[in-house]
Amino acid sequence: MLTRATLSFCLLVYPFAAVSGSLNEPIPTVAPKPPVAAAPTPDLIFTLGGGAGVEPTYFGSSSYEAVPAFSFGFEYLRLGANRSIGSTDPDFIKTGLAPRFSFRVVKDRTASDHAELTGLNNIDTSVELGMGLVYRQENFEVFADARYGVIGHESFVGELGADLIMRPTDGLTLTLGPRMFLGDDTYASTYFGVTPAESALSGLPAFNASGGALSAGVEFGATYALNDTWGLKGTLRYDRLMNDAASSSITGIGSEDQFTAKIMLTRRFVLDF
Repeated sequence: MLTRATLSFCLLVYPFAAVSGSLNEPIPTVAPKPPVAAAPTPDLIFTLGGGAGVEPTYFGSSSYEAVPAFSFGFEYLRLGANRSIGSTDPDFIKTGLAPRFSFRVVKDRTASDHAELTGLNNIDTSVELGMGLVYRQENFEVFADARYGVIGHESFVGELGADLIMRPTDGLTLTLGPRMFLGDDTYASTYFGVTPAESALSGLPAFNASGGALSAGVEFGATYALNDTWGLKGTLRYDRLMNDAASSSITGIGSEDQFTAKIMLTRRFVLDF
């Protein structure tokens, strides 16, 4: 039988039983975690888009056709150890004045594909390359682009525009603003002119098209980030041909009102050389 003294001794000794042991035993230590290596800084980041669209079959046409659609967006370029252009953050909002790359592909125009153009000369596919300037703040931007037809029409074109920028939800960006397109005499003559020889074959009145402001309109755009890599991009645009583009005998058998629509899947590429 446990006496009161024995029970008291057990209660006194029990709390120390869990830490009993030799004082000479080493105290266990926790091994330090290895340092986490910093993520490497990429050298180049850009976005490519591909999809489909609908546009007039040629400038001044009243009929439409499905076409492929492409887009390119520059985000970041590392120039050296401490120098770079752009940002590696996919959610970064660019502000201020900056240069930008500008390009456009103009599809060919083949008279045999359009009965109303029989007798007109064929026009090859053109590729326009150039640069522009954009001034952007969080809720608006204005821009001016200039391009040259390095393949095809070999003439100068330009575009002026502005956008109101809205971000109603995370990942969704909406833009809306006016556009004006300009082309030199060579460009206007290529797409809207009718030579006397072409007139004799086609029956269209001869027309000597001069350059200048050739159209004005408005564009609505929407981009949605599915994640940091993939996204969706779409545009709707209306242009009204003006000046010699509207007065052309080619436009006379078509329409001054021109509509385009595009939808693309985009992918963000992060390259480390």
